[in-house]
Amino acid sequence: MPIERIRSVAVVVSDAKKAKEWYVAKLGFEVQEDMEHLIVVGPPNSSTGIHLCQIEPLEPGNTGILFFAEDVESTYKDLKRNGVEFTRELGKAEWNENVKYAMFKDSDGNEFWLMPKYD
Repeated sequence: MPIERIRSVAVVVSDAKKAKEWYVAKLGFEVQEDMEHLIVVGPPNSSTGIHLCQIEPLEPGNTGILFFAEDVESTYKDLKRNGVEFTRELGKAEWNENVKYAMFKDSDGNEFWLMPKYD
């Protein structure tokens, strides 16, 4: 029996309810599940989400999670206007000057990648 899809990826947060508010307000995500011990958020109409996993101690840093945006420059500007803090401003990739990417962090310091959608 093959695995069909990934449902969620866990990101460690200090306060799941506070993190949920950040992802909804700053990134425009929707709440996919909100139960006592499970909060999952994700982009509108996405079948994959981020499980906001409340654990101590925190180990914030690069999650390796990559978000695609059709128009990365507009998305970058929108997120900056929305108060998202970038740890790497939008610029050319070191491995390919034709690719631009940026990195940002959530309210607990977890870092995410933002890149243009490619095939």
